Amino acid sequence: MQNLSPPTEGALVLADGSVFEGDLYGPAGDRIARGEVVFNTVLSGYQEVITDPSYAGQIITFTTAHIGNYGVNPVDDESRGAFCRGIVVRDLARRASNQRADRSLHAFLDEMGVPAIAGVDTRRLTRLLRVDGAMTGAFGSADEHTLLAAARAEPGTDGVDLVAEVTTAEPYTIEAVDESATRTIVAIDFGMKRNIGRNLAHLGRVDVVPASTSAADIMAREPDGVFLSNGPGDPAMVPYAVDTISELLGQVPIFGICLGHQLLGRAIGADTVKLPFGHHGGNQPVKNIATGRVEITSQNHNFAVDPDSLSGKATMTHVNLNDGVCQGMRIDGALAFSVQHHPEANPGPHDARYMFAEFAELMSEGR
Repeated sequence: MQNLSPPTEGALVLADGSVFEGDLYGPAGDRIARGEVVFNTVLSGYQEVITDPSYAGQIITFTTAHIGNYGVNPVDDESRGAFCRGIVVRDLARRASNQRADRSLHAFLDEMGVPAIAGVDTRRLTRLLRVDGAMTGAFGSADEHTLLAAARAEPGTDGVDLVAEVTTAEPYTIEAVDESATRTIVAIDFGMKRNIGRNLAHLGRVDVVPASTSAADIMAREPDGVFLSNGPGDPAMVPYAVDTISELLGQVPIFGICLGHQLLGRAIGADTVKLPFGHHGGNQPVKNIATGRVEITSQNHNFAVDPDSLSGKATMTHVNLNDGVCQGMRIDGALAFSVQHHPEANPGPHDARYMFAEFAELMSEGR
């Protein structure tokens, strides 16, 4: 299996002027990588994270020290490519060892065009982002003044429609796993992960449509339910999706996750806010308010629904135990609900997978 080629010296510079020296891999030595710098706390699943379209516009800092130990394989890709702007790691493994791997993470980064900087003090970087919040940054082999200017010129994820960069260009269908599952589900792709489609296919046939698809076109498919997928960026910058969801409410059962949750909130007139550094990882504790059960969840978002704006519109069903962020809601007077986390949770955990069964029950109620 391919080992790492000799790196190039470089640096990551944040918009506040903080400098982190490191070694450049992938295409990082040829260009400046720039984006909103966030940190992710997963212990494994780096391939799924890198190929998650929800990271469009962002540079991912992995808090786990060793990344790349078990290589990559084609089965674990969560989308058609990688939409993140780059990755930051402490130690990029020089050798990959796993029976499922067909190439190294280094080769994968080259193939996907994802720049990387390794040897970074990611503990210091993470502490800075936790205190000061996510901020834009740039890394490469250029001098620090050039990198700082690039970081400060980067708009980040505020005020940008990143969904348009990641959504499918054309509709496609995922056939039902079980022939007895006769439902038709329309999934609106705001940056949908592949494992979500696999889970929905256990409920019926899944028609995946672009984010710009109209409510009329969706209803023409005669769906038993509509799924609002995860995706990147600022929900306020996807007004066309909000309009579509507003038209669908009351016509068909709806289940939303992540960005889909935020867009559903805006469709009922609730507000969305940007969090200081967001939730990125596979260990976020969420309380189901109705049952009192605590679920460990996978999350990736910088924006959230403002719970104070839900009064008279929806009932909050889940809350994040770290910071009180709204993690779920059920819409008043409509067959619609949503959660902020990823219930399919590839590579894990799977505490919230029951949400798909609740969607099935909602669709049965809708019939």
